[in-house]
Amino acid sequence: MIHPTAVIHPKAVLDPSVTVGPYAVIDEGVVIGPECVIGPYVYITGQTVIGARNRFHAGCVIGDAPQDLKYKGAPTRLRIGDNNVFREHVTVHRSNNPDEETVIGSNNFLMQHSHVAHNCVLGNHVILAGGALLAGHAIVHDRAFISGNCLVHQFTRVGTLAMMQGGAAISKDLPPFTVAVRENEICGLNIIGLRRAGVTPEERLELKRLYRLLFREGRSLSAAVAIAREQFQGHLARTMLDFIAGSKRGVCTHRARAVGEAAPFGSES
Repeated sequence: MIHPTAVIHPKAVLDPSVTVGPYAVIDEGVVIGPECVIGPYVYITGQTVIGARNRFHAGCVIGDAPQDLKYKGAPTRLRIGDNNVFREHVTVHRSNNPDEETVIGSNNFLMQHSHVAHNCVLGNHVILAGGALLAGHAIVHDRAFISGNCLVHQFTRVGTLAMMQGGAAISKDLPPFTVAVRENEICGLNIIGLRRAGVTPEERLELKRLYRLLFREGRSLSAAVAIAREQFQGHLARTMLDFIAGSKRGVCTHRARAVGEAAPFGSES
């Protein structure tokens, strides 16, 4: 199951069921769980622990040193869950200090040339499309969809079931269930994502009313949140309100569409 051209450090730990392709390099400190497939020219290094049934396509670089000038060579960590797919030339860096780790959850799909920087935390069922870039310490919650060539600034959070339209960039937190466009703007709810996740029509209606109160009625966000906590009791509404209340960077703001302008695919405000 290991190609004769692969280079594997004697102290690396691989489950017997792991497949390793041509010219892959696996360094000391790496632990790889059952049924993983390591494609050709993949490089896995650092204190990297990988769960079961992950697939790494050609040219991935996993667990390399953080791109951080403060990093001085400490043995830092990357932890990866189960059932993830890393397509061609994906890069995932380990943390920049031994007290933290970069974390990739389970059932995520990272498309070609996407990048996860040091100390990032990805939840489960996250999709990063081609060329999406996450800077250091970004947090992406479950079922978020980050489209092609999107940019996420360091320390920024992306809420659950949020979506970033292709080419969008955020340096403020993206609230759960919303759609990001352009730069630090949102244009409504991720209706298609909500439907696919099994959110009921009644729950979607409550989120639509909450979105209007928070972002479209002209109040300050803090005042709108205070009013919303009295009016909305559903667990999805609470998820959005708690996320906004916990923001340290501020959150993206609503972008009003021009007359005749179509809504982005999948959104509804």
